[in-house]
Amino acid sequence: MDNSVKLRRSLPLVEKAFGASGVSVTPMGTGYRCSLRVAADDVAALSQALGVDLPQTPKTSARSASRIAMWLGPDEWLIYDSKNNPIDDLKNVDVACAGVDVSHRNTAIEVSGSLAAGVINAGCPQDLSLEVFPVGACSRTILGKVEIVLCRSKADIFHVECWRSFSPYVFEFLSTAAKDQSALAAR
Repeated sequence: MDNSVKLRRSLPLVEKAFGASGVSVTPMGTGYRCSLRVAADDVAALSQALGVDLPQTPKTSARSASRIAMWLGPDEWLIYDSKNNPIDDLKNVDVACAGVDVSHRNTAIEVSGSLAAGVINAGCPQDLSLEVFPVGACSRTILGKVEIVLCRSKADIFHVECWRSFSPYVFEFLSTAAKDQSALAAR
């Protein structure tokens, strides 16, 4: 195996983690991702094949075991699974869909703790109050100068998906914001 293949399979943020009072910024490790496009008439069949209901409402997600289906548009979802490749579940589906394995392209960072929303809001204009962005909310948005997919897993835990080539920037941005938010909270 040549080095380019090894690099694509390696984690871009190996041994990176940041923690301060009230917040942690941690790479999520390996996982499988599928960019999925399908017509509304075929959503039920694909939901059954994937074992998770594809959300039909803007800015929502759905979970089942290790799998998250994140709504990105009227016919578009990002499927994340920490254990199994969603593409494998699409191989025997008899409906027209476009499922692309983007596991090599994306990576994820978890931001958790009581200051997590403030850390993300240091570079993201999305209103992250629980009333507007509740648990399960999902959005394609920006952080600093980078497009991300943001999903709220719990009241104080966020899943941040980004392209792996931008992940060092995203990690450093979030770590710096975490350091600043923690220092402000301590005053």
